This record gives sequence, C-alpha cells and structure tokens, in this order.
Amino acid sequence: MSNPIEIYQSQDGKTQVSVQFDKETVWLSQAQMASIFDTSSDNISLHLKNIFTEGELDENATTEDFSVVRQEGKRQVTRQLKHYNLDAIISVGYRVKSSSATQFRIWATARLKDYLVKGYALNERRLQERVLSLNR
Repeated sequence: MSNPIEIYQSQDGKTQVSVQFDKETVWLSQAQMASIFDTSSDNISLHLKNIFTEGELDENATTEDFSVVRQEGKRQVTRQLKHYNLDAIISVGYRVKSSSATQFRIWATARLKDYLVKGYALNERRLQERVLSLNR
C-alpha cells in the first residue's frame, strides 16, 4: 500500500484517520474503523461477520492482507493485518450505533450527494492547504 490519504475527520477533531489508497479504494483495519465509529474492535468484528454471513458483501472481494510495521515492546515487527475496503467500511458504518457512527453516516451521505448532484466532491481542508502553499 502506498499513497496515504486522509479520508475522515470527526467534527470535534479528535478522530482523524489516515488511510491507504490502493486498487482504486481505501482500506482500513478493524482498529481504524473502531476509532472512526467510537466503538470496540469486537463490535466491528461482529458487524463484519454478520455482513459476510448475510451475503451483503463478499469477504474475498472486500478484504486484503497488508504488511504493517508495528511496535511490539522495544522492537518493530512486520505483521500481516487484514484491511477492509470502502464497501465494507460503509456497511459497518451504517450498522454501528454510536454518535460517531451517525456523524460518519451524515458525512458519507453528503459525499454521495455531492457526487450524484455535482458530479464531484471537494475536500475543503486539502483545497485550503493547496491555496496557502501557492500563496507562499
């Protein structure tokens, strides 16, 4: 995975997740989804299990293992960690019951509306950063 991009920041600014863009989608781990939706990794795991069991999504088409460098004690170790694509992230986001998940649903729906109505969506913060860097 290369090309990290920022996909989401909560209104209070406490949750901000940098994700990876690969194969024309974004990928998050269960821990990253738990952070976005302000819930436990166990809850995310339960929702994903139900999504795949109910046939809402195909697990093989929406998951991929990526090498991730993690700090374990005093050493850095590379581990294979399962990541889930945007389809799975959105499906989980519509199942989790928390104020953060509700905020995510509002955000995701607004992005979809922008694409459907305008044909595009803008990342206001990144646009503003570009303007500032051009003005320097």
